[in-house]
Amino acid sequence: QVQLVESGGGLVQPGGSLRLSCAASGIVATMYGMGWYRQAPGKQRELVAAISYESNTNYADSVKGRFTVSRDNTKNMVYLQMSSLKPEDTAVYYCNARHRFHNVDYWGQGTQVTVPS
Repeated sequence: QVQLVESGGGLVQPGGSLRLSCAASGIVATMYGMGWYRQAPGKQRELVAAISYESNTNYADSVKGRFTVSRDNTKNMVYLQMSSLKPEDTAVYYCNARHRFHNVDYWGQGTQVTVPS
């Protein structure tokens, strides 16, 4: 059974930092690209950052230079280090695992990040 469990969300003041973690179980990490998505109220879910099995990264323009995605394949963990947070970063953040060769996606339950204005 595949499980993705996010943690590390919370309330942080503008300019602050948070580190999100995603613990993956039931998958072989090197067979999956991993990503962080977010969904704000009334908006569509959007890609924030993605990291390949080889740790190649890709970021949304809105977070470039502020967020860093990383992974530890030995621990089946993915991280999102967020800094210089802004109110517009407020959203539920979801961890995603996408199989490299098959059309298979897994999602975590999400973790709330709130940056008050």
